[in-house]
Amino acid sequence: MKLVAIPAFSDNYFWLWHQDGHAVVVDPGDAQPVREILSREGLHLAAILVTHHHADHIGGVDELRVATGAKVYGPATENIPEPLIPALPDVPFQLLGQTVQVIDVPGHTAGHIAYFLPDAPQGPVLFCGDTLFSGGCGRIFEGTPAQMLGSLDTLAALPANTRVCCAHEYTLSNLKFALAVEPNNPDLQNYNAHCKSLRAQNLPTLPADLGNELKINPFLRSRTPTVRQSVAEHSGLSVELQNDDITLFAALREWKNNFR
Repeated sequence: MKLVAIPAFSDNYFWLWHQDGHAVVVDPGDAQPVREILSREGLHLAAILVTHHHADHIGGVDELRVATGAKVYGPATENIPEPLIPALPDVPFQLLGQTVQVIDVPGHTAGHIAYFLPDAPQGPVLFCGDTLFSGGCGRIFEGTPAQMLGSLDTLAALPANTRVCCAHEYTLSNLKFALAVEPNNPDLQNYNAHCKSLRAQNLPTLPADLGNELKINPFLRSRTPTVRQSVAEHSGLSVELQNDDITLFAALREWKNNFR
């Protein structure tokens, strides 16, 4: 199994995995870069996985389906181009010899889902769309802070060696914010230097490592005392509100929304 990040637009990644001449692509917002790699590598597209309905994740679905005959899997409750095979939480399916588990992760959108490959070679793989980013998380457009926190808690409970395939190259901007929240976190400082080096070479910072994210990502660490204190001081939360997980998480997300 080979895992490939296909760069697109200004900062998207469409994730593709392939083996034995067959491929699966995740969130193809544009068909052209996907068709180019299929042609170059001599691959047949077997399936398309969609995490949510935003245009930069579904824009290439119809063209790829028509061109290749690929089956399309996606969230049952969102507006995804038909025909669609509903990808339902707790109903795993098989693709290219891999078990694909579907995880319900509302927050960024109401029906957002993620795909988890628990038995992938070299360790589990998570395709999380716009729910989790390296050093950050997605904006809350249709869900609630409680839903997003619950979704992140679900992803945080996956195996620590999970490779996190986020849909955007937001890492450096996320880490700038993370350092404002936890400036004395040595793991975060080291990771920031590493990612700056990668981007200076025009290399992706992804996939991320879930175990590392638990050490550096403030949105996975919102219950950590250092993060709580920083958010409380920035947002002026009372002692009572500081101890409310959802209120504190919402304040953290609002801080990031307005951070420059």
